[in-house]
Amino acid sequence: MKLIRTSGPGARRAAAVLDALEARGGAALDAVLPAVQRIVANVRKRGDRALLRYAAQFDGLAGPAMLRVTREEMASAWDSLDPALRAALSTAAVQIRRFAQRQLASTWSTSPVAGLISGQLVRPLGSVGCYVPSGRHPLPSTLLMTAVPAQVAGVERIVAASPKPAPETLAAAHLLGLTEFYRVGGAHAIAALAYGTESIERVDKIVGPGNLYVTAAKRMVAFDCAIDMLAGPTEIIVTSERGNAEDVASDLVAQAEHDPEALAIFITTRAELAKEVIAEVRQRSHGNAVAREALNHNGLAIVASTIDEARAITNRLAPEHLTVDAASDLTWVRNAGSVFVGRWSAQPMGDYISGPNHTLPTGGMARVRGGLSVNDFVKLITVQEYSLQGLRSLGPKAALLAEAEGLTGHAEAIRTRLRKRRTKGRDRD
Repeated sequence: MKLIRTSGPGARRAAAVLDALEARGGAALDAVLPAVQRIVANVRKRGDRALLRYAAQFDGLAGPAMLRVTREEMASAWDSLDPALRAALSTAAVQIRRFAQRQLASTWSTSPVAGLISGQLVRPLGSVGCYVPSGRHPLPSTLLMTAVPAQVAGVERIVAASPKPAPETLAAAHLLGLTEFYRVGGAHAIAALAYGTESIERVDKIVGPGNLYVTAAKRMVAFDCAIDMLAGPTEIIVTSERGNAEDVASDLVAQAEHDPEALAIFITTRAELAKEVIAEVRQRSHGNAVAREALNHNGLAIVASTIDEARAITNRLAPEHLTVDAASDLTWVRNAGSVFVGRWSAQPMGDYISGPNHTLPTGGMARVRGGLSVNDFVKLITVQEYSLQGLRSLGPKAALLAEAEGLTGHAEAIRTRLRKRRTKGRDRD
């Protein structure tokens, strides 16, 4: 983990580092794009024939009969799970569900002027695919974070896809009552979900994180099948003036162990605290190879000149996970996927059980969106209903706007109705 200062002899280097961090994003996807394009095109054209070949090659799928996980397998995985872990998964599911229920947008209507009723309908998507990575670690929490909000939204068909799914993930699927689960991953799984094959019906939207191949495939299919976001390596920033070095370091190491490319940054104005955090990180990551690699390559302690500068840098980098000292800090936070407040708010609590979603924007995308939510699984349909009174009130103005744009047919569609007379004291429909 390196220390840089925004002032003094190292200022120029620090500026270059910050410029590079701000520009981080999807450049790494370009390296795998040719391979992904071939895979996606083959699955789209050849369906199961290509999907099963890739699944055997990359996922170790034993044969076509193993593609779909049976409900009995999911139930068996649940039954064989340690009771304490079953309880933990159940608690996490409840927390995520309660939070999603509070997030859900509502149907409403209003009458802004006499004779006009306008509003919105909230309708669920028809189907979604929940991608669950299964690489270094089983991630049943990701299945909960993607499938539970979809259930709260009312999505009728929820499909899970995961290569070599761990028993814990299958157990989580049983807990949620999922019935459609496929043992496939990578770009070929994304292609199957986006375009469909003989065995897997296409979905309306794909959600969930994945490796470079998964992310590149999601970017490629995004014009044909909706996606949530392009999730890159895990990111954490801790911005603190009075944090405890042990607490800060433990969160940095925790997020760094997700991926050798993870980004872990501590921002402060206190040089001594920065040095303490670096020393603590070095000690705590000693036996954690993945975290150590990430912190060696992408770990930074940034010593800012002022508190305002520290805050500005934080917002500029728009981190996936952000920890701040106190609730009063929320007033200056503009860009972050999820914020953790105070020393007791260990970031891994948000990964599992707090309730807010852990599928969060990376690569600076927190500038424009937040994490996955129940509202990613619904569409808002606007509604407007006029009476003749309302049309007479607003119609002439709308017709003028149409004429100003040279759209005379628009204006005539309004004026045709305005020329109509009342019949027997009632507005004609």
